[in-house]
Amino acid sequence: MRSLVTAKKTSTTMGLKDRLDFETFLSNLSARFVKLESGEIDGEIELALKHLAEFFGVDRCGLLKADAEKKLAQVTHAWYAEGIERVGGEVNLQSLFPWSFERLVMKGEVVRVPNFPILPPEAETDRQSWTVMGVKSALMLPLYIGKKIPYLLVLNNMSSETSWPDVYIPRLRLLGEIFVNALTRKIAEDELKNSLAEILMLKEKIRAEAEYLRSEINESRSHEEIIGKSDAVARLLCMVEQVAPTDSSVLILGETGTGKELVARAIHRSSSRADKLMVMVNCASLPSSLVESELFGRERGAYTGALTKQIGRFELADGGTIFLDEISELSLELQAKLLRVLQEGQFERLGSPKTIQLNVRIIAATNRNLAEEMKKGNFRPDLYYRLNVFPIQVPPLRERSDDIPLLVWAFIQEFGEKMGKQITRVSQQDMESLQSYVWPGNIRELRNIIEYSVIVNSGDTLRVRLPDERRETPRITTLQDMECQHITKALRLTGGKIKGSNGAARMLGLNPSTLYFRMKKLGISFRDG
Repeated sequence: MRSLVTAKKTSTTMGLKDRLDFETFLSNLSARFVKLESGEIDGEIELALKHLAEFFGVDRCGLLKADAEKKLAQVTHAWYAEGIERVGGEVNLQSLFPWSFERLVMKGEVVRVPNFPILPPEAETDRQSWTVMGVKSALMLPLYIGKKIPYLLVLNNMSSETSWPDVYIPRLRLLGEIFVNALTRKIAEDELKNSLAEILMLKEKIRAEAEYLRSEINESRSHEEIIGKSDAVARLLCMVEQVAPTDSSVLILGETGTGKELVARAIHRSSSRADKLMVMVNCASLPSSLVESELFGRERGAYTGALTKQIGRFELADGGTIFLDEISELSLELQAKLLRVLQEGQFERLGSPKTIQLNVRIIAATNRNLAEEMKKGNFRPDLYYRLNVFPIQVPPLRERSDDIPLLVWAFIQEFGEKMGKQITRVSQQDMESLQSYVWPGNIRELRNIIEYSVIVNSGDTLRVRLPDERRETPRITTLQDMECQHITKALRLTGGKIKGSNGAARMLGLNPSTLYFRMKKLGISFRDG
């Protein structure tokens, strides 16, 4: 778009040719704005304001977004002559220009001030504001969208007084309407693009959720309840009930095969997020080269071979729960990203600078001693302390042998139904063998052994085969271990009380000082109640 003039004009030189030039300018501008892409509109408005300022010979020309309720206005597009100070931020129109505000925004009138002496006495505040700003003449036009006035077109001259011929006012309104219509279209197109992007993102998330749920269904097992009536299980379930209603992070500790995943599921099912997705992640099973994109997602082309965009597990779990099993296997770099999610609820996909905000509860699990891993430099202390808000220790099966018969019959029912076998009894000898076995693989090992036994069983009585090299025959405990277990049981029954008629010393038939000595020697901690 070429400039209308090569030098500033004053109102006295504006004749017929000028008006014809201005009409041509409006015609070309209108046609041009119809064809503009939304991304080009802002630049073209500022270029048009420059030509407009040159045509009228003013020092600054701008488009202001007006808020009638808040009585504020903010410059959205502007052109300034060389050496003219720029205006930034919001302006309180009512306090600085009360007389103009009333006419512009409330009544929809044009405010035309060729010089300040013509202003009435009630416009004194406006005159003072213009004087402080260095303005010698001003023209302000309200621009409409329907019955609302969302924008103002403002021309100021800082160097001389300027008259504003009546003939140009309607044409300036038309020019302003071209700007406003273009901006309205831009806003609508941007909103549409954002809505489409959100729809596509939601569609992608639904697709990812469906794929995840299908994989979970294929891999799920029919028996997922925490089974047991032992004191150890009762304490475990009590902790689950305590922490489930909160959004606190949970760290589940325990040996391999103890059922840490079942504890995590129980927490999720009892939480306010139960109707949302629980995403399971085994950090040890993820390839090291792909673990970051699996957890946090990636954009297409984020790295060689990334041919499609992928939603990560964290984004998939938004609003729900994510269970990070074997969390100690994460690299220190990924631990730092996980810490940010815990602290700020934010992350970025690989290949994208856009920050994603999410609301997810994190439950982590490990069979390692994270405190020791932290000392070795393998685990971040800050992440450890953020995760270790509510630690839950899952007892090994050897410490809850009373639950073994319940677990055995649950597994018999599960596999019997699958294989079409009716098993009604287990020999007492086999059940005692199961209860005396040390179970290095815990419940997972028990489940596998029962599955194998059901497969090879041909009658209604289950015959159990335990690995001979793992069987304790007979199960012998050292005298020191027996003494330690006996004292610990007495302390548990007395609630840690040692002395007195209801104390552990009286129960064990020992002098309290003798019991103190034995406890110290055996390394038993105590609380003397």
